[in-house]
Amino acid sequence: MGENIALAFQGIWAHKMRSFLTMLGVIIGIASIIAIVSTIQGTNEQIMQNLIGSGNNNVKVTLKQGEDDYWMDNGVPSNVTPISDEQKDSIRSLDDVKDASFYYYRSYADGISAGDNTLSMGAVYGVDDHYLSTTGYRLSSGRPFEASDFSQIRKVCMLDETAAASLFPDGNAVGSTIDVRGEPFTVVGLIEIDSSYQPTSLSDYYTYSQSQMGALLVPYTVWPVIYQFDEPQNCVVRAVDTQSMSSVGKEVEEIMRQSVQSTGDGSDSSDSITYKAEDLLEKAKNQQELASSTNNLLIWIASIALLVGGIGVMNIMLVSVTERTNEIGLKKALGARKRRIMNQFLTESVVLTSLGGLLGVVAGIILAEVISKTSGTPVAISVPSIFVGVGFSMLIGVIFGILPARKAANLDPIEALRRE
Repeated sequence: MGENIALAFQGIWAHKMRSFLTMLGVIIGIASIIAIVSTIQGTNEQIMQNLIGSGNNNVKVTLKQGEDDYWMDNGVPSNVTPISDEQKDSIRSLDDVKDASFYYYRSYADGISAGDNTLSMGAVYGVDDHYLSTTGYRLSSGRPFEASDFSQIRKVCMLDETAAASLFPDGNAVGSTIDVRGEPFTVVGLIEIDSSYQPTSLSDYYTYSQSQMGALLVPYTVWPVIYQFDEPQNCVVRAVDTQSMSSVGKEVEEIMRQSVQSTGDGSDSSDSITYKAEDLLEKAKNQQELASSTNNLLIWIASIALLVGGIGVMNIMLVSVTERTNEIGLKKALGARKRRIMNQFLTESVVLTSLGGLLGVVAGIILAEVISKTSGTPVAISVPSIFVGVGFSMLIGVIFGILPARKAANLDPIEALRRE
């Protein structure tokens, strides 16, 4: 085997340009597949990160009317009662729940101002003392809500950076007073949000838009002062890990639906009001499958280049057999068996395609990085795809090298020696 490999490298080196052109189809095919697979993997990881986040593992269970969030400005729904303390305790005691927070909210709220400055279309949240830790917000200055803020129903609030910049463009937001629907509120703290979040659906767009236009947090006990009494709360839970998110969402959804009374007509209308969990994990998988199915078509197209490369290898090996007819006849006359002749040409074919595969891997990694830099598409180099690519190139050498090797092995030694 070692002698055959050495002879193969000698033959490739003796015809460098011809060998490179022969390998070109294999190089292009392997490089294309490596680049596409790396793009698929990078895109899938980006989808998962955009939807689920970097370790937050948060699941929202909100009141929905059909597939859309229920707008509380339309009034408290008659068939939904407030979440009880027993339900909250049941949710927090679930095995896969790390933390849970219950909150009120208004998206695109108005009536928020500080002097001549207003917060247009921002979001207002009535939160409990678990909200910051559950959702991953970080206090950048000031203080969070204290127990006395809830028990004494103090009119205090926290602002995110966007809301603070809108209401207090000169700074010094902490300690200042703002007007919320005619009620004075003191700003006690500023919080930071994850600026890397990007929308991937209509629901995500609403969340993204609210964060970009500013958010105001008040204690949930103060909520009835500025909005409605006995208003149903929403819930956000943090699962212990990403894989538990779907099951946690379903369990929390089931517990919260205990507060939803049947309409009594026996119908299951698409416009019915009930609690629904946002299954981000399933949404991410669906988008990954959509992206992968599209890119799989590109892989099949790139595989055509490998087929063309294999045909090129077979063609050049047939030419090599013709050129070396006298050499083959001499070896057979000296006692070389068919198997030895066949192994020699098969080895040369495999070495040729393996070199093409290795060069294709290098070219594929470079191509993936170029695609990432020029188009902004995330890529993740797939190590298994590299091994598969090199192994597949060797397989092509075997498949398309069999015919030339058999032709060489079956040559009649006398006829081969007589051929000029």
